[in-house]
Amino acid sequence: MRASRLAKTRFEIPCGLYSHLPNKKNFCYNDYVTNPAKLSFLMAVSVSSRQLGLVTTGAAFKVFNIMEKIISSQKFFLYARKSTDVEDKQVRSIEDQIAELRAYAKQENLNIVDELVEKQSAKIPGRPIFNDMLNRIESGEANGILTWHPDRLARNSVDGGKIIYLVDTGGLAALKFVQFWFEPTPQGKFMLNIAFGQSKYYVDSLSENTKRGLRQKVRRGEYPSLAPVGYINDSRNKSIVVDKKQAPVVRKAFELYAQGDQRLEDIGEFLAQHHLVSRSGKRIHISRATFILSNPFYTGLFRYAGEIYEGKHEPIISKKLFDKVQEVLKQRGRPRHKSKIEPQVFCGLLRCGTCGMMITGEYRVKTQKNGTQHFYTYYHCTKKSKVMKCSEPCIRQEKLDEQISSLLQKVSLPTDWAEKLNTRLEKDKSKSAQSVSAFVQTSQERIKVIATKLQRLLDGYLEQDIDREVYRGEKAKLLSEKKSLEEQMTNLEQKQNGWLEPMREWIKVASSLERRTERISPHKTNGRHFVPPTDSSVKNRNL
Repeated sequence: MRASRLAKTRFEIPCGLYSHLPNKKNFCYNDYVTNPAKLSFLMAVSVSSRQLGLVTTGAAFKVFNIMEKIISSQKFFLYARKSTDVEDKQVRSIEDQIAELRAYAKQENLNIVDELVEKQSAKIPGRPIFNDMLNRIESGEANGILTWHPDRLARNSVDGGKIIYLVDTGGLAALKFVQFWFEPTPQGKFMLNIAFGQSKYYVDSLSENTKRGLRQKVRRGEYPSLAPVGYINDSRNKSIVVDKKQAPVVRKAFELYAQGDQRLEDIGEFLAQHHLVSRSGKRIHISRATFILSNPFYTGLFRYAGEIYEGKHEPIISKKLFDKVQEVLKQRGRPRHKSKIEPQVFCGLLRCGTCGMMITGEYRVKTQKNGTQHFYTYYHCTKKSKVMKCSEPCIRQEKLDEQISSLLQKVSLPTDWAEKLNTRLEKDKSKSAQSVSAFVQTSQERIKVIATKLQRLLDGYLEQDIDREVYRGEKAKLLSEKKSLEEQMTNLEQKQNGWLEPMREWIKVASSLERRTERISPHKTNGRHFVPPTDSSVKNRNL
C-alpha cells in the first residue's frame, strides 16, 4: 500500500496518547502516516505512554498497526558493491553481502524490489548501476535502499550528497544498513554525513599512504608495476626477474633494429614469429614495438611518473645498444631493403677508374636451350656521374678475384714482422691495463660528481627553485650519463684485453695471405681480408 493511499486513511489516536503529541491544534494524521521520522516519534510516545499506564494496550497496538502499514508501503533496492581496489580488500565479498542482506530483509520484513550488484570503486562518481538505482528511486519504483554500510553507497562527496538530498526531499523514505543505524532525522542525517565523510577520508588517506609507499619503493630501485615484455614478476620475492625465454628475443629485436635496415613492422613480425604477444594475448603492433624499443627498463633504468630512476633489476641490453636504437628511432624512415641476391662482397670498396663513381655488382643468369642455368657475378660502374657518360665495361667476379689475390700476395705480412708484432702486443697489453685503471678512476670521480649534482638538483626542486619539467629533464640526462659510465667501466674491466686475441688473429691471417689466396678466392671470404688502398679503382677491367 503506497503512502498516498495511507494518507486517505484515518487512524484513531487514543486520547491518552493524543495528549502527549506536540502541536495538538495543528495535528495532522497524514504527517504521522507519511513521515517516517514523526512515525518513529509516535511509536516512541506510544511505548512510553503504555509503560506509564496512560493508554491501554489496545491503543498502543493501534499505533503499531500504523507502523506496520507504513513499513509495508516501503520498497527497497538491495544494493551490494565490491571493487577490486585496495581499499575494499577488507570488505566482505559480494556473495557474503547478499546473503546477510537477504537475512536482514527477512528479519525486518522488508519488501525487496530488486537486487543490484556493482563491481566498481566508489571513490569517484559515475557508477552506472548506482546512478540507475537513484534514477529508479526518483521515478517512484522504490523509496528505500538496503545495503551493508554507508561506504557501499559512496566514498566521494558527489554520490554522498545525492543520497542526503534524496532523503531531504523525501525521495528516500528509508535507508537500512546491516552495520549502521540510521533514521531520517536531523541527528540521523548528521551521522550519515559523518559516515560518508569517514569513507572519503579513508580512501584519501589510503591513497596518500599507497603513493608514499610507491615512492619509497621507487627510491629503492624497485619498479612498482607490472614487468614489461622480457621480464616477469616474481611473487615470491616481490621483485622483477629476467624471463629466460623472452629476454633473448627482446635482445635480438634491439640488435636487429639497431642495424638500421629494419622497419617497426619487421620488428613486430619478428616478435610474433617468436610468440611474443601483449598481456591481452594480441599481436604486438607498431605502437607497442616503439614503446618496447624506447623503454629504458631494458638497460637497468626505469621511467616512473615522468622521471628516470635506477633499477635493481638485471639489464637485458647494453646502454650503448639502447642509444643506437634511439638514434634509429629518431629517423623513423623506411629504409631501402637491399635485394637478398645482390652481391655485397666488393661493393663500396672499389671505384670506377673512368668516372670515379663506386663499383657495384649484380647477378646474371644464363639459361641454355636444354634448361641448364649458369650463374655469373659481374661488377660494374654505378654510372651516377653527372658530368660524363661512363663507358667502363663490366668485369667478371672470377677475373677480379685473380687480380685481388695477386695484390694480397704482394702485401702478405712477412714472418719476421709477425713475430715482432706479437712481441709488441705483450707490451701494449701492460700499457692497456694502466690506461684502463686510469679511466676507471676518472669515471668513478665523475660518477661522484653526478651523484652530487643529482642531490643538488633534488634540493633545488624541493625548494621550488626549478620547475618540474626542468628537474625531470636534467635528472634523466645525469642518470643516462651515469649509466653509460658504469657500463663502460664494466666493459673495460671485463674486456680490457678483448682486442688482444683479434689482433693476434689478424697477424696470423696477414702472415698467411699468400697461402690462403692460393686455396680460397677473396669473394668467398666476404672480402674481409681485403682492405684496398684509398685510390683503388677498376679501369679497363684491371685493378
